[in-house]
Amino acid sequence: MRSRLARLFWPFVFACAVGAVLAGLGVWQMQRLAWKAGLIAQIEARAKAPPEPLPAMAEWPKLRPEAYEYRHVEFDGRFENDKEALIFRASGGGRREPGYLVLTPLRLSSGGYVIVNRGYAPADRKEPGARMAGEIEGETHVSGLMRQPEPRNSFTPADDPAAGLYFTRDPALIAAHFGLAEAAPFSVDADDAPVPGGWPKGGATELAFPNNHLSYALTWFGLALGLFGVFGAYAWRELKSSSS
Repeated sequence: MRSRLARLFWPFVFACAVGAVLAGLGVWQMQRLAWKAGLIAQIEARAKAPPEPLPAMAEWPKLRPEAYEYRHVEFDGRFENDKEALIFRASGGGRREPGYLVLTPLRLSSGGYVIVNRGYAPADRKEPGARMAGEIEGETHVSGLMRQPEPRNSFTPADDPAAGLYFTRDPALIAAHFGLAEAAPFSVDADDAPVPGGWPKGGATELAFPNNHLSYALTWFGLALGLFGVFGAYAWRELKSSSS
């Protein structure tokens, strides 16, 4: 009997160690669940709040992305439609087809530039000539959500500034290509407001965020329980055989 108990020692230690790791991962996912829920609530509160004035140019260098991301703002200025940039998207605008985000510099009435994501246009509306009615001229009012620059990764294709084609929403790159001084370090996703001709279609910001951390946590906790169950069955069989 004693020898069989001794043989169970290291399996018991292994089960406890691995089970603790699995349970720890489950606890971590529960913490992530609370963090993600808080982040989603913050984003929804910012996005649905009434628009506030755009931060003054003097504040731009001091802005932190985590403090302004998805902030609802409004401002006035003139679009420089000849400096348009297109960001490729596999789908958008409520459609499951490739298209483009139309980003246009707007010269603020107070000075400086903001790159405005005016919204989604399908592939057959890629060229400005296919949506001429939507090329707004003169002083206009814009409201939308402030966005930080979109990061790149090793799978992001190279941009083609000469063709006005980009694969990330990076206002600094667009401003540099067009030689825009005093450009904002953020962009603004325009709200879904009526546009002559219907394109580009605003309101292209993705506000539906998955929060699967509860299922991840249950998976880790389930694995821990399964491991202890397997060890329990193994120990019961060993002890039972020793008593017979």
